[in-house]
Amino acid sequence: MNKATLDVGLARTKIDRNIYGHFAEHLGRCIYEGVWVGTESAIPNTNGIRNDVVSALKRIKVPVLRWPGGCFADEYHWMDGIGPKEKRPSMVNTHWGGVTENNHFGTHEFLELCRQLACEPYICGNVGSGTVLEMAQWVEYLNFGGDSPMSRLRRENGRDEPWGVTYWGVGNENWGCGGRMTPEYYADEYRRYALYCRNFEGKNLYRIACGPSGDDEHWTDVLMKKAADQMDGLALHYYTSVRGPDRKRTGQATEFDESDWIDILRKGLFIEELVNRHSTIMDVYDPEKRVALIVDEWGTWFAVEPGTNPGFLYQQNTMRDALVAATSLDIFNRHADRIRMANIAQTINVLQAMILTDKERMLLTPTYHVYEMYTVHHDATLVPVDLVSETYAHDGTEIPALSCSASIDDAGKLHVSMSNLNPHRDIAATLDVHGRSCSSVSGRILTGTTMNAHNTFDAPEAVGPKKFDQAVVGESGVDITVPRMSVVVLEIA
Repeated sequence: MNKATLDVGLARTKIDRNIYGHFAEHLGRCIYEGVWVGTESAIPNTNGIRNDVVSALKRIKVPVLRWPGGCFADEYHWMDGIGPKEKRPSMVNTHWGGVTENNHFGTHEFLELCRQLACEPYICGNVGSGTVLEMAQWVEYLNFGGDSPMSRLRRENGRDEPWGVTYWGVGNENWGCGGRMTPEYYADEYRRYALYCRNFEGKNLYRIACGPSGDDEHWTDVLMKKAADQMDGLALHYYTSVRGPDRKRTGQATEFDESDWIDILRKGLFIEELVNRHSTIMDVYDPEKRVALIVDEWGTWFAVEPGTNPGFLYQQNTMRDALVAATSLDIFNRHADRIRMANIAQTINVLQAMILTDKERMLLTPTYHVYEMYTVHHDATLVPVDLVSETYAHDGTEIPALSCSASIDDAGKLHVSMSNLNPHRDIAATLDVHGRSCSSVSGRILTGTTMNAHNTFDAPEAVGPKKFDQAVVGESGVDITVPRMSVVVLEIA
């Protein structure tokens, strides 16, 4: 019997809205064409930032946005991106396509984007090719309101008051593209950089250290042992992908069979094992869970769309991606005691994007719709769920067919998100609710007619949320039939 037991009386932990965070890197068409079109563009914009993109992202209540990378962060020198645009030096984006970056989108433009989105900025500083002084000066430029060389420079560039940026990443993937460092070396570097990233005028930085790649438990152990007392968060990166013999990502975003379907879903679910393993190590050094596990890069990664620049990482987005998003967010919700931020990669036109653009045209992906449906969980209180699910099996692989998480908001509304990963079979289940009565239920569903159902510029609404009516109040809670390959979000009054 498929059954989810919910105990409202045990609801204690807040699901931090930053779990629903995003990531925008200077990569491909994420920033240029995706976010930034410039003030002279015929595409409607405000201060050079696309109006349609901002409007769409506001609907999913983006809480925090990570920038400028990614690998780009550790070759980015922030002073190149301030001042009059015609005087900003260009650079070669060596990580992503070898294209020339004109630095027209820099610190002021990013923080203007965050202002328009009403979200928190999360800036990732340069450890790989930068200096302690460079990073310290960036913090001063952003956060110091008094008289100093950096605050004077900020004012010369048109900004009188400091922005008061809170979230600060000290490097990115320093085990790889951020410097190929050992954990022991990076831990010492982290402590040095973090020291000189000062708190100004009562604005305390939330310092986030580079964490492990996937299952590198040694990295986590060393960083927690040597630097936990100096950090607020440790960043885990994990991508759901298939690699060929040359280590390059393979597999297509839209052309796949059922073996590929279940393999990607299985790999997506693996993130819970990673969370458990790294959390266990963190518990040794931080049993009170003061240091957050920050999953600031995650999502699906396939081969690029045919005919596009291999360095731009442009891929389509199907119901398979939507289910990876939903199951991952359920996992993050369930581990909200340790996970307090996550940033899917990436916001626009790159990897598992929310939005795809083609000149003046824009479409919303199935993953976007998951994020919109899950806004009900933002800052709500986690309701523990004990889920008993049948398995879904194919070609020798078995995974749980159902995924679930639940929360109760400040208005007392109980929300349950539930997904069915089986592409063939509708699944009947019972939600056994303890600690409160259930009088009515309503819901929405995201599904498609095929495993690779997706939106295109010619058919931008092929996949989108619809009203859901296959749930009814039963004797002990709610009886539901979850349609095949779908994401359902219920509101139980």
